[in-house]
Formats: sequence, structure tokens, C-alpha cells
Amino acid sequence: MINFLLDPKDGSPFYRQIIDQIKFGIASGKLKVGEQLPTVRALAVELKVNLNTVAKAYKELEIQRILETQQGTGTFINSNDILLSEKEKQKKIQDLCKEFSTIAFAYGFSIDNMINELQKMNQNEN
Repeated sequence: MINFLLDPKDGSPFYRQIIDQIKFGIASGKLKVGEQLPTVRALAVELKVNLNTVAKAYKELEIQRILETQQGTGTFINSNDILLSEKEKQKKIQDLCKEFSTIAFAYGFSIDNMINELQKMNQNEN
């Protein structure tokens, strides 16, 4: 399961952020076929948004055949063959870098500090 987080400063609507997080969760393998998602009500309460926001996201993903809702049982991941386009990947990495650098600059870190730390993290993972 993934932890849903909404960013009001992101600029995109909350329902779109939910859709993107589900798609990225599937693409990254964090969400598996057959895995049950929180109910619309539970996720709306967790994220402190209107029920219609979550329902709209789930409905759009159902139309795309990514989710399947079974009446009385819940909403499940229907497909894991999501491939992100290069454009989507590029936008996501740009958004992440912008957010990361804004926070790092606020703490007084330089780009060189960030690059060095990322390289250390990469070496530790390998």
C-alpha cells in the first residue's frame, strides 16, 4: 500500500494527484494487481478532502481499466501494465527536483551539497 499525500502548492487538482500517485504506485511495484485500495470515504477522511474528489479519481481510473470496483467488496488494482511516458517521467523528476531544491536552498544547502549527498545515497544502494 502507498501513503497518499496531497500537496496544495503542487498546482494540480487533488483528484489528479491521487490518480498520479496510484499510477506511480503501480508502475513502481508498490501497488500490485488485486490489491485493495481504501474506500472512497476512508481515503477522503484520511486526506481531508471531499468524497467527490476521491470518487472522481477512482472513476477516472476505472474508465482507464486501471481500477475495478466490486459493489460491496471494494476497489482493487486491475492492471499493472502501466508504462509512464518519457514526458510524464520528465515532468515528475522536474517536480521532485524543484520541490527538493526549494527546501534545500531554504536550509542554505548548495547544488553541490545536494549532488554529493545524492551520489553517496546512490553508492550506498549499490
